[in-house]
Amino acid sequence: MTATHVTTTGVGPRATRSAKASRYSWGIVLLLFLFFTLNFADKAAVGLASHQIRESLGISAGQYGLLSSAFFWLFAVGAVTLTAVLRKISYTWGAGLLMITWIASMAPLAVQTSFGVLLACRIALGFFEGPAHALCQSVVADRFAPDKRAMAGAVVNAGSSVGPMIAAPVLTWVILTWTWHAAFLVLVLVSAVWVIVWFGYTEKLPFRRSERPTSEVSTVGDPHDDVSVPFLRLLTLQSFWGLVLLSFAGYLISSLKVAWLPAYMNEGLGYSSGTVGLLVTLPYVVAVFVLISAGILSGRLIRRGVRSRVARGYLTGAYLVLGGVSMMIFTQIPSGAGQLVLVIIAFAVNSVPFSVAFAGASDFLPARQRVAFFGCIIAAYSVAGIVAPYLLGLIIDRAPTAAQGYSTGFLFVGAVVCVMGVAGGYMLNPEKSRAALQQLSATNSARKDR
Repeated sequence: MTATHVTTTGVGPRATRSAKASRYSWGIVLLLFLFFTLNFADKAAVGLASHQIRESLGISAGQYGLLSSAFFWLFAVGAVTLTAVLRKISYTWGAGLLMITWIASMAPLAVQTSFGVLLACRIALGFFEGPAHALCQSVVADRFAPDKRAMAGAVVNAGSSVGPMIAAPVLTWVILTWTWHAAFLVLVLVSAVWVIVWFGYTEKLPFRRSERPTSEVSTVGDPHDDVSVPFLRLLTLQSFWGLVLLSFAGYLISSLKVAWLPAYMNEGLGYSSGTVGLLVTLPYVVAVFVLISAGILSGRLIRRGVRSRVARGYLTGAYLVLGGVSMMIFTQIPSGAGQLVLVIIAFAVNSVPFSVAFAGASDFLPARQRVAFFGCIIAAYSVAGIVAPYLLGLIIDRAPTAAQGYSTGFLFVGAVVCVMGVAGGYMLNPEKSRAALQQLSATNSARKDR
């Protein structure tokens, strides 16, 4: 009886603290999920209002494509420079300040404006949204053990689908009832509410980041924190370039889904604007289930002892190939239910690389280098956001009909996604990268000891 009593009283408080820490961490995940939801809702706003914007400002499809790509002109710069700054700032202040800059970038669009102001605001918003994904994934990696990271990251990244999914019917109704300016006013107000809740819930950390661990992982230690290698050496790893290819393919789909999917459903498939506001939500609804299921499957594979290369790289590549093949097929078959199903599948796999594959990077990276590493990957894949919307706009302008332009563009994109999915899935090898970093770190340590 005595032994039992001692064991219970010894373990109880520790278990209680662990349970509270876990609940708090999942609360952070929920807020970061909403953070990402707003991040992608403001991206979707321009796509949802594409027809109204083109009419009110008198711009062509090519100019609209340029406007859509403008969001990404400084996205890479923001991803690299601001992630370097965020390394020194606590996550509480980092996320809060990013949201405040987003509000400032959208506020001028809530009133009548010109094409130049709209263009400038989208460029500024892209710059400040550049480091958002790196920050979120770094917080998740810090707070969760390896077998839970893919799932937690998937929940956060689900916001990339839920944002447009909610925005599509709500903002479409706002746009059709009032104007496209009202849609940005709604986003500004909701974002302001998030800032208040964020600072009220999160830890009251100092502005400058502390090296003191606060995560669930810290109770067992991060197995890679003893690795010390020059940061630039990380960018020469095969896994880095595998992640670049996987995320580039995912962002090709993401950028076209946000910028052109509503217009494609309207001009290419012939649905009315009101119907598009409902149908465009379907790929986002399915994407949530795809993303969560991929995160769960990856975590289960890791727990069963399956290599990270398979559970992260091959799995992500398989999802992308499915999306790419579906995209190529829907351009070649007649309109109807079958085509719509393939459209939904093609645009539902885009976020898998940003949770499952990024979890693979956390399997070999030292915690202190994650944010900067993720920032470099984001800088690389953001090129897809610059190029794809603009090129598709040019293809549509030069095609005999808009429908033919969409078919040509999406056929090419589908093929590229398949190639990158296969190559990137093969190149992402966390076990090999971890061994290479440990060997290099040991060599560097031996040289210092001489």
